[in-house]
Amino acid sequence: MYIALGGNSQNILRFDMSQNINPRWNVGFDVQRFTSQKLFGTTGNNDTYKLLAQNWGLLLHTNYRSKNDKYTLLAHFNNMNHSLDEQGGVLPGQTADLQTIVYNYTGDSRLRSGSPTVQGPHGWEIRNDWHVYHQYVLDKGFQLYHKFDYQSHKNFYQDDTLRLNQSITSPITGQPIRFYPAILGDTSRIFQLARFQLLENQFGIKGNAQYKGSSFNYRAYLRIRNYNQTTHYNESRTAFNDYSTARLETFLGGWLGYYFPDSLSRLTAEAEFGANTKGNLLYRLKGELESKFLTAGYSSISTNPTLMQERYQSMIFFWRNNFKLPIYNHAYGKLNLRYKQLRIEPSLDYYLLSNYIYFNDKVIPQQVDGSFSVLRTGLGYHFQFGKFLISGQGYYTVQSNTDVLHIPPFFMNTRIQYEFLYAKVLYIQTGIDLHYKSPYYADAYMPVTQQYYVQNSEKVEGYVLADLYANLRINRTRLFVKLTHADQGVFQPGYFVSPGFLQMRRGFSFGVDWYLFD
Repeated sequence: MYIALGGNSQNILRFDMSQNINPRWNVGFDVQRFTSQKLFGTTGNNDTYKLLAQNWGLLLHTNYRSKNDKYTLLAHFNNMNHSLDEQGGVLPGQTADLQTIVYNYTGDSRLRSGSPTVQGPHGWEIRNDWHVYHQYVLDKGFQLYHKFDYQSHKNFYQDDTLRLNQSITSPITGQPIRFYPAILGDTSRIFQLARFQLLENQFGIKGNAQYKGSSFNYRAYLRIRNYNQTTHYNESRTAFNDYSTARLETFLGGWLGYYFPDSLSRLTAEAEFGANTKGNLLYRLKGELESKFLTAGYSSISTNPTLMQERYQSMIFFWRNNFKLPIYNHAYGKLNLRYKQLRIEPSLDYYLLSNYIYFNDKVIPQQVDGSFSVLRTGLGYHFQFGKFLISGQGYYTVQSNTDVLHIPPFFMNTRIQYEFLYAKVLYIQTGIDLHYKSPYYADAYMPVTQQYYVQNSEKVEGYVLADLYANLRINRTRLFVKLTHADQGVFQPGYFVSPGFLQMRRGFSFGVDWYLFD
């Protein structure tokens, strides 16, 4: 059982159980519930709709093997039910002497209902995913396998107070703040329901062999994906329309692995070629070398645009595109260097993105004509001296096109920790987590399409976020206490993580991870 009582009314409860029916058959489940409350745009605890997010998750799983170990079955069902009240970000406020409150943690939201007893704009997502894998051993080095996946997703967004939300004015300038672009139809309501279904089967043969301390394994397969999306949307308060998009993709693929006698190094290669409904060539290629001191690889992918990028219809947005296939190339390398208690991991990643598709500042998908590159250098570090630990990683990124892909140039995480044993039974780790990213134009969010899009008007700050924590363990029971955003108010009252959305205020969290068996 896992319980986390987070600061600012964030809570998680998770319960896992696994049970052997007999030595060859196991079943289990995992149940999760989490909630969070609104920080701004609410009248307080008496607000009927004070909850921001609510989530239920259920996982059922089983595995079985035959007496002769020739047949193996693995299966699970995964359900997620997630709802969220969309607020669109917080509006700035004013003090009594007309000073602007930028970090307005208790201010009004940009999207609202106008009444604490009426639900404002909200989204809802339900996912039901089935996964089955089974295999049969024909002979040493030869196994037939089949993998089955079925996914059924529903995605919903509704705003019944559209006129109100299109007439909100800035408390500073008094000018209208239109969250949505121009309305194409009725101006009183948004209703959008998308249903996505996927059926995928993979049939293949795999196996392994050993030779003079080395080992090999392989996999060859046929993969067939059939998926579609049907969207139901309103054209007026009571009139609705529907449209559907579908795809069929077929792939032939293979995977090879060679494991060196030192058991620490391996060389792998995989390739997959296929075609979509239009007859376009799709492929995925990857090769990687892993050793004690070096990890290096290269991958190249040609893939379909998403269904959302190709076609979308609603009373807010409308597009139909015939994009080229995006192509992504990635070359990477990382060194693993050790000297006594010090480990450092310098890394380099190079991306070449061709026919890249993004959502522009009008929240419309757009394709880049040609290619651009992204180069990221990184350094991971881990230093342990007695009971002290310092670890983390930092990245610096440069790119040839900063108009369509916004990335903070510098990004850093660091942990400083001290561990000790108290009264011979209580094991304690205590320390501080630091996070920093440099200022940049973070992408904004559009809840109607549930897509992030490029914006160039609001730059989020560079800010050091500090969390103080202590992890405790007694036998098999683990606990933690945490003070999140502990440095709030030290340098400034807060900071934005994306346009309109503030980092959570300082809060105290407590949690326990409890194994309920002897």
